Parts: sequence; structure tokens; C-alpha cells
Amino acid sequence: MSPTDFPARSPEVSIIIPVYNEAEGLAALFERLYPALDALGTSYEVIFINDGSRDKSAALLAQQFHVRPDTTRVILLNGNYGQHMAILAGFEQSRGEIVVTLDADLQNPPEEIGKLVQKMREGYDYVGTIRQQRQDSLWRKKASRAMNRLRERITKIKMTDQGCMLRAYSRHIIDTINRCGEINTFIPALAYTFAQNPIEVDVAHEERFAGESKYSLYSLIRLNFDLVTGFSVVPLQWLSFIGVILSVGSAGLFLLLLIRRFMFGAEVQGVFTLFAITFFMLGVIIFALGLLGEYIGRIYQQVRARPRYLVQTILEQRDGLPIAAQQAPDVIQPVQPVAAVVSREDNGR
Repeated sequence: MSPTDFPARSPEVSIIIPVYNEAEGLAALFERLYPALDALGTSYEVIFINDGSRDKSAALLAQQFHVRPDTTRVILLNGNYGQHMAILAGFEQSRGEIVVTLDADLQNPPEEIGKLVQKMREGYDYVGTIRQQRQDSLWRKKASRAMNRLRERITKIKMTDQGCMLRAYSRHIIDTINRCGEINTFIPALAYTFAQNPIEVDVAHEERFAGESKYSLYSLIRLNFDLVTGFSVVPLQWLSFIGVILSVGSAGLFLLLLIRRFMFGAEVQGVFTLFAITFFMLGVIIFALGLLGEYIGRIYQQVRARPRYLVQTILEQRDGLPIAAQQAPDVIQPVQPVAAVVSREDNGR
């Protein structure tokens, strides 16, 4: 079931929204999203991707599909694959010439979508965003700023605010991303490498409407590792350079100790210094093994060629009739009642 099956009905704008345990805020999102899109004065589609939510998110998305079947599509994944995999699932189903990604927590106001669409109409193929007056904790702001600087030095990818997912992409970039088979990737950075005419704009930022951020400290570290190791081999080059420096330093220390041995005889001074140097080198070696493991692990995941995600059901409208397309096997049947989705959620889906 490819989006190319409907070329005559392709909208101008596709909105991709990953959803994971956002039941408390979905009603507010619906109330603000659709009026903002109606104000664009163009055709659009909204694609919600339920990323294995354990609350009532899937049921609420199914209800919204019945309310706005002409402009709403819902993709139900069979598990939790992460935000970026959910967005990729939305990319593969999108049909618009302009594709906009938006988080479901309302930290990025839907009213700002028009600003991005306008820039895309001016001829840009990638519109990044910079959050103004960020409503995040101080440590997240500082950590984000530090990682932005480090990432730019390592990858040469210039994104002022890498953590903001409110972005717009041209159809060409989306099609190129869809042809990529990477298991772990950072979508804004990947799109930047394909963009020929990118730009960044300022957007508003609000506090989360409900719930808490789904990104823990570990998740943020994991994401930045994917970003750095997925787009550059500079860390490996730095590691090689450090190894050369340590080797030269070790050789110099050996010669110094050898000379002192012949000049002054056996000495017991400096034992703790040698221990410190030894432990430092051990730390470097362990770090090197971890970094090499990161790159090798990416290769291992890639060569297994496993699916990045599995789609359980897609709720959409064809020929004016709402349907649910099951992805395994690929058959079409009448859309499931909302109650069925609710029971599936209650059973831990």
C-alpha cells in the first residue's frame, strides 16, 4: 500500500506527528492543529504514528480519524521503536510536496507551521527551526548548547537547534531519505546532508501541555552518539591521534626513566605517578574500545537487515470510505471499531 497509489489526490502539505503515551494532551493538540492547518488555505493531510503507546493514545487517534477521515491518517506500529523510526514510518506514507514534522506535546505550537510552509514556497528545500525562549530546564539548555557545538565541530552539520523537531522538508528530500536503509539515524542531520538550499527560522516554544518528556538522560546521550557516529569518522581519527601522542609520550617517559636508572641507580620515587599514568592510559584504552564498539555495533545492526519497524494497521480513507489496511498480510478490511483498539491498548499494546 504505497502513497504513490494516489497521485491525483496528493495534498500540498503532509504533517507527520509521532505519538507515544500522549493521551492527556491529544484533545488539545486536535483543537489547535486543524484550525492552524485550515488557515493555510491549501490541501493537507495529518499522519499520526502511534509508536506502541500503552495509554489510550491509539483509541483517541482512531476517534479523530473518524471525525476527520478526509484529512487524517493513523499508522499503528506494533511496538515502540522510538521517535525517529516513527517519523520514518510517516515519511514512507506521506504524499505531500511539503512534509512537516511536529511533536505531539504542543511544545512547538502548531500555529508556527504556516511560517515553515511559507519558507518552503519561497524555494527552500529544508527549513530548520530555532526555539526562542525555550521552556526547558537549565541543564537541558546547557547540555543542548554544548552538544550543538561538539556536533558541528565533528560532523560539519550546521544546525543551531538540533533538538527541535518542528521542521519542513521538500518531497525530494523525503524520497531520498526513504531510499536510505540506515537502522539508526538522526533525521534532521540526514536531511541536511541532502539539502541544497536550507534555511533556519525562529519559532516559539511552550511548556509541555501534559505529561513528561519521553527523552531521559540516557536517551539523549544515545541520540547524540547516533548523531556523531552516524555522520562522521572524526572520533576515530581523534582516537588515532591521541594514540600517537600517548605512544610518543610513553616512549619519552621510558627513555627518561632509563637515563635516570643509569645516572642515579634504582629509585622508588614516582611510583604513584606511574600508577596514575597507567590508569589514565587504561581509561583511554577502555574509551577507545567503547568507541570502536559503537561503530562496529552500527555495522552489525545494518548487516542483519532486519525491518526498522513493523506497521500493524493504517487507518485511512480510500474513495471516500474509511478503511483499515493491515500490513501483514496486506489486505484491506472495514475499519476496526474504536472499542477494539481500546481493548488492544488495555492489554498492553
